Amino acid sequence: MLVISSREFRENQKKYFDLIDQKEQVIVQRGKNKSYALVPIDETVKYFSEPEIRARLDRSIEEANHGDLVSVKPEDIPLLLGL
Repeated sequence: MLVISSREFRENQKKYFDLIDQKEQVIVQRGKNKSYALVPIDETVKYFSEPEIRARLDRSIEEANHGDLVSVKPEDIPLLLGL
């Protein structure tokens, strides 16, 4: 794990992004009391961070918490997906 200053990061962004792509953990310190972890975001993370998708997931979780569940057999999944 690398801990660097925000100034060091600004001056060498490409270097640190390349290290992150190689699975190195990079923490950027900003002042004395603030630190930030730099992590890559893949398509799955982007998808689940979309407000509309997040709202649908939250609604589904709430329904499940209230017992509003539907059981589906594995063999029925292609039919439900229109495959």
